[in-house]
Amino acid sequence: MDDAGVFLLSDDLALVQTVDFFAPIVDDPYLFGQIAAANALSDVYAMGGEPLTALNIVGFPSGKLPLDVLREILRGGQDKVHEAGALIVGGHTIIDEELKYGLAVTGRAHPKRLLTNAGARAGDRLLLTKPIGTALLATAAKRGELPEPELRALGESMTALNGLASRAALEVGVRCATDVTGFGLLGHASHIAKASRVTLRIAVSRVPLLAGARAVAERGVRTGGAERNLEYLESRVDWGKCSEIDRVLMIDPQTSGGLLLSVPQDLVARYVSLVPAAVEIGEVVPATTTGLVLA
Repeated sequence: MDDAGVFLLSDDLALVQTVDFFAPIVDDPYLFGQIAAANALSDVYAMGGEPLTALNIVGFPSGKLPLDVLREILRGGQDKVHEAGALIVGGHTIIDEELKYGLAVTGRAHPKRLLTNAGARAGDRLLLTKPIGTALLATAAKRGELPEPELRALGESMTALNGLASRAALEVGVRCATDVTGFGLLGHASHIAKASRVTLRIAVSRVPLLAGARAVAERGVRTGGAERNLEYLESRVDWGKCSEIDRVLMIDPQTSGGLLLSVPQDLVARYVSLVPAAVEIGEVVPATTTGLVLA
């Protein structure tokens, strides 16, 4: 149920490997490259690793778009990889009908200091390091319905790396984390619940939202990814008194979302002092019939 593969090289060194790519969710090529790179790097951070190298993966409709678009995408990806302290060492491009971009990333980690989905324990608190709502807002933006300030905040959130959140977790002694991406907050929370054999109780009112996300949901914006997430979660969630709009937000597929961490209660204050953006959204309790309970 983890976010990346781990290959043991020695008693104190393991490789962390992952791959992720997708079609554009924003119009600006450079911004798209940054977002896609941050999203791919996130899986390494979710395992407690540090990125080392990355390979570009590109599907490009060469007959439809100028090469300047590809150049800007690759520049955005490279800048974000360099920000992470890693290097682009190559890649592969194919001609495709639909533009796609992402990275295959290799990182390193100490085998005894990994973050995994299986480390949650009853009594832990749940912390989330970024607000949610990216798919709803990106869909509204494609329709020209998102004001500039909200569009700018969306881009800033999706290009922010999870490196600080990951390193802080290791520093304070946290051992359980996942990054919140395509399965949405509840989908990735369910992976922790299943791997750790616990139940996660989430206080919906505490979950941070990107500016405009609730308003967009209330206007009726929906995504196909959310529908698939709802089907995936059907037997895994006790929805309680969760409203329809809150359900839409909780299952919204995220692009380059934050880390969801299960943090021992006595470590919460120290973690938040290192990662001020982290918000406590719930707790871990002994396993029940469903892996997730919304309150």
